[in-house]
Amino acid sequence: MTALLTFIGILLFVAGILISVGLHEMGHMLPAKAFGMKVTQFFVGFGRTVWSSKRGETEYGIKLIPAGGFVRIIGMMPPAKGEDPSKVRKANTGPIQSMVENARSAEYETIDPSDNGRLFYQKVWWKKLIVMASGPLVNVVIAFVLFGGLFMLYGANVAQTTVATVTDCVIPASQASADRKCEPGDQTSPAKTANFQVGDKIVAFNGTQITSWDQLTPLIRANTDKAATIVVERNGQQQTLRTSTIINQVRDEAGSDKIVSVGFLGVSPEMKVERQDFGFVVNKMGELTVATVKAIGNFPEKLVGVAKSIVGGDRDEDSPMSVVGASRVAGEIASNQSLTGGERIAFLISLLASLNLFLALFNFIPLLPLDGGHMAGAIWEGIRQGFAKLFGRPDPGYVDVAKLLPIAYVAASVIVVMGVLLVIADIVNPIRLFNG
Repeated sequence: MTALLTFIGILLFVAGILISVGLHEMGHMLPAKAFGMKVTQFFVGFGRTVWSSKRGETEYGIKLIPAGGFVRIIGMMPPAKGEDPSKVRKANTGPIQSMVENARSAEYETIDPSDNGRLFYQKVWWKKLIVMASGPLVNVVIAFVLFGGLFMLYGANVAQTTVATVTDCVIPASQASADRKCEPGDQTSPAKTANFQVGDKIVAFNGTQITSWDQLTPLIRANTDKAATIVVERNGQQQTLRTSTIINQVRDEAGSDKIVSVGFLGVSPEMKVERQDFGFVVNKMGELTVATVKAIGNFPEKLVGVAKSIVGGDRDEDSPMSVVGASRVAGEIASNQSLTGGERIAFLISLLASLNLFLALFNFIPLLPLDGGHMAGAIWEGIRQGFAKLFGRPDPGYVDVAKLLPIAYVAASVIVVMGVLLVIADIVNPIRLFNG
C-alpha cells in the first residue's frame, strides 16, 4: 500500500508539473499569436516526439523527457543590422562569431518571404516584453491560485498561545540537530526553571497582555537576559511564573543561515489549522516571494553543500532540490501514514505552488537563455527608442540579442551542470522530511 501511495503521489506531482509547464508555454504562445507573430511549435517535454498534431501553422505535441517545454516563435534571433534575413552568411572569422551567425542561419532556414512583418524581432518592444513576461507570470498566477485555495479553503498552520513543548535545556543553533539531546553541562532552559507545563496558555508577558504567538515572540527575543514574569492559564486557573530569559544564538528566521543573539525562554506553541482571508494570501505571497528571491541569491553557496553531500557529507534540509528530488518528496508525503489525508493533499499543493513560484522568479533573471534575458533586451530596446525620440535622433531599431549567444550558451551549460548535480544528489543523498 505504501508503494502504491508513493507512486500515486509522484504521478500526481509530475502531472502537476507538466500542466504548469504547458500553461507557462501557453502564456508565451497566446499573446504571440494575438500580436500576429508566427508560432510553429508548442511542445511539453524534450527529446523524441511521443505525439504531435498540426493545427494551422502550429504543431502541438508531447516529447519523451518531461523536463520542461518550449514554444517556437519565429524570428527571435534577428539578422545582423542591414543584412538580408534570407541571405544570412555563415561566418568563418572565429568560433564566437561563427556561433552567432550559424544560429542566425538556422533561425531563418524555415522563414518564407510571406512571414515578413510577423517575426518576433520586427514587433514593437512592448509586445516582445508581454510575450516573454507572460510565461513566468502564468506561474505566478498558478502559485497564487494554489496558495489561495490552500489557505482560504483548507487553512494555514497558526501558532496558538498554548504551549506544546517545554525545552529541557539550551542548545545553541550551531549545535542544533534532529538527534541532539540534552547533555551534562547544558544549561537548564528558563521555561523548565519556571515550571512551564504542556497545555499552559500564556496570558501575559511582563505585564503585556498576549493575544497571539506572533506578539509574544518579539517580546521574548527583546527581553535578552532580563527577568520575566509570565501569567499562564492552567486548568482554568491563572498562575504567575517567574524566571529570567537568557541570551541564546538562534537562526534569524526559518531557512536563514544568519545567527543572532536574542532572548530565549524555551517553549514552543501549539499549532492549529485555521482558514485565512484574501489579505493573508497576499501577505503570504509577498513573504514567499522575498524568501524565494533570497534562496535564488544563495543558490550557488547552497550548491556547494549539495556537492559535498554527494561524497558523503550531511545534506541540509533546506538545500535546493531537482524535480527528481521534489517528486520523491511528493511520494514520501503521499505515503506517510502519520499525516491525515487533508494534510497530505495540502502538503502536495504547497510543494507544487512553491515550485511554480520558484520557476517564475528564476525565469525573471535577466540572462539568456531565460525569459528574463529576452525581457531585458526588449526593455533596453524601448529605452533606446525613447531616448532617440526625446532627442530627435533616428530610431536605433531592434536590439540584437544574438550577440549575447556566447553568454547564453555558457549560462545554459551552467544551468545544465547545476541540474545534473542536483539530480545526482537527490539520488545518492536525498532530502528526507520524515525520519524512518
